[in-house]
Amino acid sequence: MRDGGHVAAVTDASFTLWPGECLALIGESGCGKSVLASALLGLLPGNAQTAGTALLGDLDLLTADERTLARTVRGRRVGLVPQSPSAHLTPVRTVRSQLEETVRQLTGVRGAGLRPAAEAAAERAAFPADHLDRHPHQLSGGLAQRAATALALVGDAPLLLADEPTTGLDRDLVEKTVDELRRHADQGRALLMITHDLAAAERVADRVAVMYAGRIVELADAGAFFGGPGPRHPYARGLLDALPARAFTPIPGMPPELGALPPGCAFAPRCPHARGACGSVPALTDGVACHHPQEEPRA
Repeated sequence: MRDGGHVAAVTDASFTLWPGECLALIGESGCGKSVLASALLGLLPGNAQTAGTALLGDLDLLTADERTLARTVRGRRVGLVPQSPSAHLTPVRTVRSQLEETVRQLTGVRGAGLRPAAEAAAERAAFPADHLDRHPHQLSGGLAQRAATALALVGDAPLLLADEPTTGLDRDLVEKTVDELRRHADQGRALLMITHDLAAAERVADRVAVMYAGRIVELADAGAFFGGPGPRHPYARGLLDALPARAFTPIPGMPPELGALPPGCAFAPRCPHARGACGSVPALTDGVACHHPQEEPRA
């Protein structure tokens, strides 16, 4: 709810994420990707409303109470690499202190084993050992990101939500970070990676979900999406064509405000293929929500 009115930040999002799989959720800023992750962990503002189901085993995350989420879900069954790591780190405690507490709570390690376990957790996320005794305000954005990633990996949660996990990192660290996240999935756990970094998504994802204006408009195998025939939705094709390594052609126009969506297909005002049928909202059919999906292979 905003200014007394309702805003549908995410609508009809439906997908299955299997153990051992990485699903990359991509799309422009403001399309609802982070809202979806926050909903799964019960971290939405108090005036937000959710509907539907989000099953983790036999637990519905959308209807679970705060006590259940706090005691048995967050960190234990679902790990989170937050979009804004500085806001999730305790400002008055060192990174080492926060890692040691997390290791103790989630793994049960005590005594002499606690310090090396915390240092091993830092190493997994390429967080430098000589910065462990610093406070969050003494860290750069990239270091704060790595600290948050280290904390998220400690519990080896069955599901890991990584919300822009490569923000502030140089390319070498991006690759190291996403490779570590990929290892999390390769060990039989699930990974939902929300990212603007399509190169990182291509490196680790098994499947890709493209979100536009609060809706998933394409679900595709990552190999087919980034290579092979390529995306079928015009918006998804536009995302790839905007990359410097590809056509470097931006998508014309701007995404709509979620509180003022155009009628019908929300992408129609920016789409060169829009026709009369686009006055109605397309359903997600055979992995694409478009009245005129692009079927021809990409050059």
